[in-house]
This record gives sequence, structure tokens and C-alpha cells, in this order.
Amino acid sequence: MDDNEKLAKSLLKKAMGYTVNEIVEEYVQEENELKLVKKKITTKHIPPDINAARALLEKCFVEDDLQNLSDEELDALQNELIEELTKGEKVCKSVS
Repeated sequence: MDDNEKLAKSLLKKAMGYTVNEIVEEYVQEENELKLVKKKITTKHIPPDINAARALLEKCFVEDDLQNLSDEELDALQNELIEELTKGEKVCKSVS
């Protein structure tokens, strides 16, 4: 995977939002060794980032590409983007 693909993948993840598990562990020292006394795992939802979405769209759709699309193709693209954003909203509402 080259750098451009890594960048696009990272931008997409940030633009769509993602879930991450945060692990916090507490230890105490007993007789020259550490003993785990508490482990807390928290699932956090990182919401979609509009700036990442904008950067991704700029990277994927150069103005020339959009200018060459027909009205029907632009409408289809708009509907596809709205559908993806709506899916993201449903995910955010279910986490709240």
C-alpha cells in the first residue's frame, strides 16, 4: 500500500467516524513484582470529521472530474453521499 492509499484510507476513517477501545490498567507493587488490580475497557466513538470529509472529497474529486459529469451523474453522486452521511448519523444517534 503506497502513501496515497494510506492517506485516503485514514481520511475516510476520520471522515466517517470510528470506534476505539481505550484500556486503562492500574498496578500495585507487591514483593518486587507488579500486580494488576484494576482494568477498565471503555469503548469510545470518534464522530465524523467534516474537515476530513472535505479533504477526502478534494483528493478524490478534482474539479475537472466533477465538471465532466452529467446532471444525472451529479445527482447520483449527491444521493450516494447523502446516503453515506445518513448512515453515519444513525450510528451517532445509536451511540448517544
